[in-house]
Amino acid sequence: MSDLRDPAPYDALLLLSFGGPEGPDDVVPFLANVTRGRGIPEERLKEVGKHYFLFGGVSPINAQNRALLDALRKDFAEHGLDLPVYWGNRNWAPYLTDTLREMTAAGHRRIAVLATSAYASYSGCRQYRENLAESLAVLEAEGLPVPRVDKLRHYFNHPGFVAPMVDGVLASLADLPGDVRAGAHLAFTTHSIPTSAADTSGPVEAHGDGGAYVAEHLDVARLIVDAVREETGVEYPWRLVYQSRSGAPHIPWLEPDICDHLEALHADGVPAAVMAPIGFVSDHMEVLYDLDTEATAKAAELGLPVRRSATVGADPRFAAAVRELVLERAATERGQDVQRCALGALGPGHDLCPVGCCPARAPKPAAAGADSPYA
Repeated sequence: MSDLRDPAPYDALLLLSFGGPEGPDDVVPFLANVTRGRGIPEERLKEVGKHYFLFGGVSPINAQNRALLDALRKDFAEHGLDLPVYWGNRNWAPYLTDTLREMTAAGHRRIAVLATSAYASYSGCRQYRENLAESLAVLEAEGLPVPRVDKLRHYFNHPGFVAPMVDGVLASLADLPGDVRAGAHLAFTTHSIPTSAADTSGPVEAHGDGGAYVAEHLDVARLIVDAVREETGVEYPWRLVYQSRSGAPHIPWLEPDICDHLEALHADGVPAAVMAPIGFVSDHMEVLYDLDTEATAKAAELGLPVRRSATVGADPRFAAAVRELVLERAATERGQDVQRCALGALGPGHDLCPVGCCPARAPKPAAAGADSPYA
């Protein structure tokens, strides 16, 4: 892939992310966007937003996306890839619809989309596709040209995504006190979701028993454990655990929670742990609060030494992986045979989400899939 430079038929790349507040006055309006249609009162939103207020009302995700934009533009320029990169969010400025309107005005008609979510799930994939369809419908209603948008495949097992996480775990292990390092446990964390959503994640053939969501995370965890063993000679025990649950107590969500898991490790006499947030692209609020604040406080209460490994963020290897994903998809769209880069047991994912993949909670149009109303 490194010898290819032609992004055609694509004339732009869109970085599509969640968004976050940039000051105290933004917190409640931002959360109102996130929870739109659920009828949650403002007082409840203020309570939910307490994590943001602890950090001055600023989510780190926007600064991290700006850093990723810079890394992508730098990598593209250094490798002769002439492709402008834009940024749009689902829930805060720059809003997706505004960015697509800007891109259309600039003449872009075939857009590759990189979502800041590496795994298959409703909230991590199809909901982004629904947002794309909503924004395209607005452009259509305004009489503007409607570009074609193609979401790049899931990149959870791309070497450029996995390698920085391996380095992060190794650095965290090295930072543990020497007398507990060899007995440390690796706790791979990701966002908990309802078990019903997990079971229906990915293509229909992957549904059941956690679906593609759990299978993909387990595959990445095994890749990291294997790489750490090759580097250190130690087979560290590990488990996939969850964080950031936000649903009603009576609805089953994926477990165990990271704090419960730390308590169980301590009870079993485990001397130390590394928390590795493999489910997150960058150190956004759920990493900073749920791991760096809440889980770390729980570990301190238990007297359990812990370290939290780094997310991928704007690592140059990830930027290079995005370039490869764009060029891979472009060549595929041109009808060329392409070697698709992927590690682990699951292989490269699909380019086009099939019908029934990560089904919606309620039927909604979704772009960039086999059931897209926008070809």
